[in-house]
Amino acid sequence: MYYIGIDLGTSAVKLLLMDEKGKVLKIVSKEYPLFFPHPGWSEQNPSDWWEKSVEGLRELVADCDKRQIRGISFGGQMHGLVLLDGEDQVIRPAILWNDGRTTEETNYLNLEIGKERLSALTGNIAFAGFTAPKLLWVKRHEPEHFKRICKIMLPKDYLVYRLTGVHATDYSDASGMLLLDVEHKCWSKEMLQICDLQESKLPTLYESYEKIGVLLPEISKELGLPGDCIVAAGAGDNAAAAVGCGTVGPGRCNLSLGTSGTIFITHEQFGVDSFHALHSFAHADGNYHLMGCMLSAASCNNWWMKDILGTDDFAAEQKPLEARMLIGKADGQGTTGAGEAKTNQKMLGENQVYFLPYLMGERSPHNDPLARGAFIGMRMDTSRADMLQAVFEGVAFGLWDSLEMARSLGIKLEKTTICGGGAKSLLWREIVANVMNLEVQTVQVEEGPAYGAAILAAVADGQYGTVEDAVRSIVRIKDSTKPEPALVEKYKDRYEVFRRLYPALKGIYASL
Repeated sequence: MYYIGIDLGTSAVKLLLMDEKGKVLKIVSKEYPLFFPHPGWSEQNPSDWWEKSVEGLRELVADCDKRQIRGISFGGQMHGLVLLDGEDQVIRPAILWNDGRTTEETNYLNLEIGKERLSALTGNIAFAGFTAPKLLWVKRHEPEHFKRICKIMLPKDYLVYRLTGVHATDYSDASGMLLLDVEHKCWSKEMLQICDLQESKLPTLYESYEKIGVLLPEISKELGLPGDCIVAAGAGDNAAAAVGCGTVGPGRCNLSLGTSGTIFITHEQFGVDSFHALHSFAHADGNYHLMGCMLSAASCNNWWMKDILGTDDFAAEQKPLEARMLIGKADGQGTTGAGEAKTNQKMLGENQVYFLPYLMGERSPHNDPLARGAFIGMRMDTSRADMLQAVFEGVAFGLWDSLEMARSLGIKLEKTTICGGGAKSLLWREIVANVMNLEVQTVQVEEGPAYGAAILAAVADGQYGTVEDAVRSIVRIKDSTKPEPALVEKYKDRYEVFRRLYPALKGIYASL
């Protein structure tokens, strides 16, 4: 039996073919454009998602026995607003998760409706990237489009619709719309009134591992896939990635260093962060999770390397930092020449340059779409290696912000899995482990949401009884990076400086 996982990302769609035992047989990726029509705006055309997904599916299954393909499921970028008219045609480009245009609408929800009321209705407060503020923005600025709305969808759910003809979503992805009563897993009638919506305009709700339907006959014929190939609801990208990393069941944690950065902490019971810094969402295993999300993570490294340094050779740029990592561990371990080199190197935990990773504004915990990136602490002897180290550390400190919120709720964590493009860097994992004082584990199959989506498809097909059963059978830990007490203490001191920088610059961001 074969299962397909489709990860609809911000820059590309990734498609993965897996057998029933979890072995990855093939991976295909197709890129599509991202548009920034105004500063702080971020949009994509759903037609690009569909075109590239179909192209990728054809390539993915070209050489396999298509009769063995039993199911398809999804992980997808969350919060994006896709609007369909009465003929299921896209009304306008999708407004994405990292779009910052909704400052006024977000303030209206948080200040006039009130954070406590929003939290009581949905388990969350308004963030600029959430779907409900986007709807209010469309109503205010594009009333002609708002009047035409017949269906509101999330990005991956548009693909589900195109494959099955069913308007559906899952609880994990719907949790980030600010329209769902997350605790009771139903649409919030009061939130619909606030946004001037009828429930009929929203998709049907499913658990992530539930079957939605089968392929439409014309799609089955076009792709050469079985007519009884099931399509499962799938999950938001972070929930799907958590499944792919084995982060299901209570008290587990996963970090993602993708375009955005997240800390994902599982719970059996619904719970709310009283500081309103973390998201309270449904999980793909049928339970719940808390999540802190920063809008720019590995994308900070991509920006620094490609746009500023003008290089694609990420490995070469990291070599000086990897030498620092080895030197820092050298004392007492017999590494030749370590003492000499140490006099000329800034160790991990000793860099005086700080980086604020707010290139697209920030969500957790600051909830400030006007925040921007900054380097602080440069001197005449600052090197490009210092700057790169600051980027890695700044993202880790940003994740620590959310971890501190979780710990204030009494949550105790000693280890975490990690995924995303940034997780491929041993150096970055080393920094994260010591900044956050967690054992950081990687898994054997590092394919994130696409792998988790394929696992969900296998569960929907009945190959496994539960998501947890599937994960226990499929997911394996590859290696781990443990924190070093001396370095943890150094980073505690540096974090105390980092946490004072955003408040100091907040007023300046507004003036920009």
